[in-house]
Parts: sequence; structure tokens; C-alpha cells
Amino acid sequence: MTRDLLDDRKTSRLDRWAMWLSAACVVHCLATTVLVAALSTAGGMLGSPLVHEGGLLVAIVLGCVAFGRGIVAHRRVLPIVLGATGLLLMAAALFVSHAGGHFVEAALTILGVAVLAAGHALNRHRHP
Repeated sequence: MTRDLLDDRKTSRLDRWAMWLSAACVVHCLATTVLVAALSTAGGMLGSPLVHEGGLLVAIVLGCVAFGRGIVAHRRVLPIVLGATGLLLMAAALFVSHAGGHFVEAALTILGVAVLAAGHALNRHRHP
């Protein structure tokens, strides 16, 4: 009798684990489907030229204000040169996107953002 009770407990425990595994499988399948659908939608929106053009416009406005204040505060030209170079590289990425392919567009954008960020980092400091 005790042997039957132990076997029932083991079977019950195995059944619980199997049910949890089944539930995890359902969650995994649903989450994967939802995640793939969401990422494909987000990828389409984030890859839109409007997002890139809008981002460049915001970067230009912020750059003008920040670098303008910086030149008044410390009178150094290097941050502005770096900032303008970064913005030009980012703008160039908009024009080569179709002709040069996505790799060239991404490379120009990343390089432009890095150079622009370096200009902003220098612009933050007042020392010559």
C-alpha cells in the first residue's frame, strides 16, 4: 500500500512537471509569435526615412544650440568642426542609402554619430 502511495506521488509530481512544461511551451510559442510580429513592425517603422530625417533635424537643431553656447563660453572651434563633420556624415547617409546599400548607410550614420558625440564631449568642457 505504501509503495502504491509513493508511486502515485512520483506520478503526480511527474504530471505536474509535464503540465508546467506544456504551459511553458505554450507561453514560448505565443511570445515568439508576438515578438516576431512586433519586431517586424518596429523594424519597418524604425527603418523609415522619416525617422532618419527627423532624427537628423533634431540633431542639427540641438547641435546649433549646444555648439553656439559652447563657442560663446570657451571660444574653441574644434568642437564645432567635429560636430559639423558628424552632421555632414549623417546627412550623407541619407543620400547614399539607396545607391550604396544599407552597409554604407549604417557605416556613415554610426561614424557621423560618433564624431558628433566627440564634438559634444569636447564642447562640454570649458578649458582650452
